[in-house]
Amino acid sequence: MTVRLVFCTCPDAASAERIADALVEERLAACVNLLPGVAAIYRWQGRVERASEVLLLIKTSGARLEKLIRRIPELHPYELPEVLAVEAGAGLPAYLDWVASQTAEDA
Repeated sequence: MTVRLVFCTCPDAASAERIADALVEERLAACVNLLPGVAAIYRWQGRVERASEVLLLIKTSGARLEKLIRRIPELHPYELPEVLAVEAGAGLPAYLDWVASQTAEDA
């Protein structure tokens, strides 16, 4: 079983909480951490932009990753939300098992 860490930034705490709640409720994520106060500098539509954002650190299983990636744009206020996934190379076995159990479709 692989665990994936998914990074997604949100414009504010309200949208971050709404997305996190939906992902956990729908069993697409076992846990979502909200990290406020992230400073973002990025190029968008030919201009350099600056924003204060809330970073979501989403823990999910490899089996649920594709559905989670499809679901975030449905929930997100951005035209093009950041959604980046990396594989957790290792972790506490009991925690990895918990992520799997919390994201099981038939649970």
